Amino acid sequence: MQLRKMTLMLAALGAMSMVLTGCPDGGRESLTCTADTDCIENEICHPNAKVCVQTCSVGDDCPDSAGKCEAISTANSTKICKCTTDQLCQRDERVSDASGLTCSTTYSVCTGGGTTPACTKDTDCGSGQVCNTTSGTCTAAATTCSGEGKATCAYGQFCSSNTCAAVPAPTCTNYTNFAGKTTELGNTGPIIFKAVTTSAAVDSFCGTGSTPKRVKVTVSAYSSTPFPTTKDELNGLFYVQVAGTKLDGSDTISSSPGNYTVTGTNRDRADFIMNFCVAESSDTLSLGVYFTGGNFFCYQANY
Repeated sequence: MQLRKMTLMLAALGAMSMVLTGCPDGGRESLTCTADTDCIENEICHPNAKVCVQTCSVGDDCPDSAGKCEAISTANSTKICKCTTDQLCQRDERVSDASGLTCSTTYSVCTGGGTTPACTKDTDCGSGQVCNTTSGTCTAAATTCSGEGKATCAYGQFCSSNTCAAVPAPTCTNYTNFAGKTTELGNTGPIIFKAVTTSAAVDSFCGTGSTPKRVKVTVSAYSSTPFPTTKDELNGLFYVQVAGTKLDGSDTISSSPGNYTVTGTNRDRADFIMNFCVAESSDTLSLGVYFTGGNFFCYQANY
């Protein structure tokens, strides 16, 4: 009987020791999250960095790896534990291997490490951010740029005169009359950022009916997923008439060489010529163009 009591006492002491010295969360492989429910008690999912961060009231609530207790930002007063150096982040006991963690210079929270990246493309990140695909973390997008298209700007912006700017908001009647504003548009699909009138002339393309003049409009877009290599594989492109009626945009692109061009290391840019038949006396055309899940782009062609 005495031996049995001693065995039970030792078992109880062992259980207490496990509670006191066990891993804070069981040894996660990554701090990556998409919502607060992905994190443990006393943690939230950082709204921009998309990693679990510990909440706090004072600095003493925080571990050595992230010892500052501060508001998330000037716009968000929730207090979290913030880091100061990569070396301290690599002492974070919340993950089984913290050797790959770094202290984000944008948000002052430990990011990276583990096997699951916070992002693989820009659309995984918040507004005004881009994805560093090497580290798998979201960072603030550049405000200056060179070239055109997306360049180094955030998804949904474009490079305009060496400055990242929002793609123009649609204000044309085509958009006003379009019934799919809330169901077919978004900020994750291909983004149209430019349109120019290439030519306007009567030719055999439009035949000899009441609309013999062909207007060519070159449209430029970028995407987080590769564009298809040929025009015939292009899906989800539509143009919208003034009355709000949408029609298949790929039907307006000729299959002849030079009418559909894809460039970029990941086929992330497409330039394509859309053809419209109008009356010979016509000198202007109001056009709305969009990709499913992308922006609505208004363009007034004058010729």
